[in-house]
Amino acid sequence: MSQIDFLAIAPEIFLLVGAVLVLMAAVTLDLGPRAWGIIAGTTLFASFVIAWVQWWRVDAVGAQLHYTGDFGRTPMVVLDYFSVFGGGLVVAAGGIALMGGWRLISTFERRGAEYVALALLAIAGLHIMAISANLILMFIGLETASIALYVISGFTRDQGNSDEAATKYFLLGSFASALFLYGIALSYAATGSTSIYGDRGIIAFFGDRIILDQGVLLIGISLMIVGLGFKVSAAPFHQWAPDVYQGAPGSAVPLMASGVKIAGFAALARVLTVGFNANIGDWAQVIAGLAALSVVVGTLLAIAQSDFKRMLAYSGVAHAGFMLTALVAGQDGIPGLWFYLGTYAFQLIGTFVIASIISGPRGGASPLDSYKGLAKRSPVLAGSLALLMLAMGGIPLTAGFVGKVGVLSAAIDAGYLWLAIVGLVSAVAGLFFYLRLIVLAYFNEPDPELADVPIVAPLSTRLALAVCVGFTFLFGVLPWPLLNLTAESVPLAGFLP
Repeated sequence: MSQIDFLAIAPEIFLLVGAVLVLMAAVTLDLGPRAWGIIAGTTLFASFVIAWVQWWRVDAVGAQLHYTGDFGRTPMVVLDYFSVFGGGLVVAAGGIALMGGWRLISTFERRGAEYVALALLAIAGLHIMAISANLILMFIGLETASIALYVISGFTRDQGNSDEAATKYFLLGSFASALFLYGIALSYAATGSTSIYGDRGIIAFFGDRIILDQGVLLIGISLMIVGLGFKVSAAPFHQWAPDVYQGAPGSAVPLMASGVKIAGFAALARVLTVGFNANIGDWAQVIAGLAALSVVVGTLLAIAQSDFKRMLAYSGVAHAGFMLTALVAGQDGIPGLWFYLGTYAFQLIGTFVIASIISGPRGGASPLDSYKGLAKRSPVLAGSLALLMLAMGGIPLTAGFVGKVGVLSAAIDAGYLWLAIVGLVSAVAGLFFYLRLIVLAYFNEPDPELADVPIVAPLSTRLALAVCVGFTFLFGVLPWPLLNLTAESVPLAGFLP
């Protein structure tokens, strides 16, 4: 008999109900952004609290699988430290990103309710990816989030490049999703299951069988890597990122950039280090190649940019390479991956919040020249930008430094010294474009037409930025609490019937 554990899917339930309530509040009760904010904030806070309750449950009774179909023998959801940490991080990052972009929502009038509902649905889809024990459910979560984000990326229809960004994101994203689904199909053809766990799952299949001809299986794994590689903007699947980041609404990019990376790497880590850990000798070399290509291509292209958002897009490609570097170590690299991913997500949200303040919540382009003399126009904003740039560059006493040490150490321990050297050289080269922002902000005079223009940000935006900056500073100086948490957040690897 199938069993339903509502605690395991409680965040999705809360987020879905919240999305419906926001739409009803706007359409039926004619309530405005303040009411939408209260509903969305309550929903996200409740979902985050549920994540802590799930952690305590795993502490008390251990990891659990939740089944459906085939007389309750097909595991669909896994509740372990990995899924709880990943799901909680998705909700937290989504909430901060939505709060940082609330200025944009207020400009949409009644359409803003649609935006909030889509954002909540996107977060729900990303959360599903983090807790999935079945490849089909993972794909459903991926598409739920992707469709919502496609619409959000083109929400500012009055901006010329917004439609272009949405079209590119939709076409390339759909192609990547199709490749991921085709990879699942080939994996099923080779193993006879789409579930990772269970007595008929992928782990059990490799436990008592040896595949003599692994061609179909390896092609399936490769296609799944390509599909998820697109979502996390790893090279050479990154072409969509610069145009989408620049063309989408400025306040919408933080959710698109941070949430998708968290869920994408959670899914990739679960699939590779758990489901296909038996083939680590095959896929780890592919991941190492993609990691090296990403850090080099992302760094070189970021140096050449004259727009802040495009620079962040290409630097995101390099950061995706560093995260892939941790994966070559298998499950031993998961703690380093989580620390890097968790701290980078908030650094990314903070930098895009600053970009939306400077260029406007609906603005597309964000030229580097607009950051000249920022220290004179807004010392607090310039200081926040400087700290976030130093953290992204991996300067000591920042969370970015601790994260880079973690992922590079994992690669060295796994025997990939050459990859660690490539990452180290790229990190040093990448300091150029991060320090360039600090030089522009502190050692240049503001443009005359901007010198007297006040920089205004609503309370919600300032609070979101304060959280990101505080998080980055705190875990740079005192990383141990988060390091201890990530050390526990490894996926369930053994066989559970």
